Amino acid sequence: MKFQYEDFDLSGVRTYPLASRSSKANAADFATPYEPGGGMRGWLASLPRFLGAADFKAVVEAIAAARAGDRGILWGLGAHVIKTGLGPVIIDLMQRGYVSALAVNGAVVIHDFELALSGATSEEVDEALGPGRFGMADETGRLLNAAINDGVARGLGIGGAVAAWLAREAPAHQAISVLAAAARLEIPVTVHVAIGTDIVHMHPAASGAALGEGSLRDFRFFVSNVGRLQAGVFLNCGSAVILPEVFLKAVALARNRGLALDGLTTVNMDFVRHYRPQTNVVSRPVAGIGRGFSLVGHHEIMIPLLAAALIET
Repeated sequence: MKFQYEDFDLSGVRTYPLASRSSKANAADFATPYEPGGGMRGWLASLPRFLGAADFKAVVEAIAAARAGDRGILWGLGAHVIKTGLGPVIIDLMQRGYVSALAVNGAVVIHDFELALSGATSEEVDEALGPGRFGMADETGRLLNAAINDGVARGLGIGGAVAAWLAREAPAHQAISVLAAAARLEIPVTVHVAIGTDIVHMHPAASGAALGEGSLRDFRFFVSNVGRLQAGVFLNCGSAVILPEVFLKAVALARNRGLALDGLTTVNMDFVRHYRPQTNVVSRPVAGIGRGFSLVGHHEIMIPLLAAALIET
């Protein structure tokens, strides 16, 4: 059967009154112009109630409610957060009661440790790789491995071991160290490593036994922390693989033991959306029991914005 050129008959098309329709965009939810002098509260109130802006407001409200209700607020950090100078912002939130515990990958510990020692971190990989110098800073490999080996031998996890070393040695730039602040404020830090991914594993002082035992011990501490997140908040900031995978296993163990995570809010913050954070942080852990949000943007902008909104709220 061949079709032919034939106009479609529109004479019987049915319409309805616009006012009778349910619409997703309503003027009541629109942004309002920012007023000079409005401050962070004014800026937050001026945002539209759509998409990312609505999610940002919801995250602020969830964290503020968790703090007000003495619920857990567990932050997961990737190295980019530390490398882009956000340690002082995280420390300030710790001091204000917006951090119950920290979970980090191995690279966070390295950058935070170097910052505490020298006030600088993050070498030029392209420049150092060719001559064989990449990752070979003496103090980083020697002192950090010694801190881990000694602390794990005393029954600590990697996070507790490094935090204790920083508290004891009080390096010159400890004021900008998140782990030193954690020791001072008695906020637990767990470190989750994959052997061979961090430069300290390249040094002769690295102990597979200590790294494995310390990271496994920290995993079990982390599971206990996750198990306390009923009506609380978990934020994953800048870890695309390690922390989302560790978090999902922690949720599985908590539920296996019958721990209620009802009302849990999960947040992923990164400048792109990755599969694992979206699945293992935002979606699966809160299905049927809570809410998950993905805030997309640069950490060096989004985390200070979030911190300022929390402080003003």
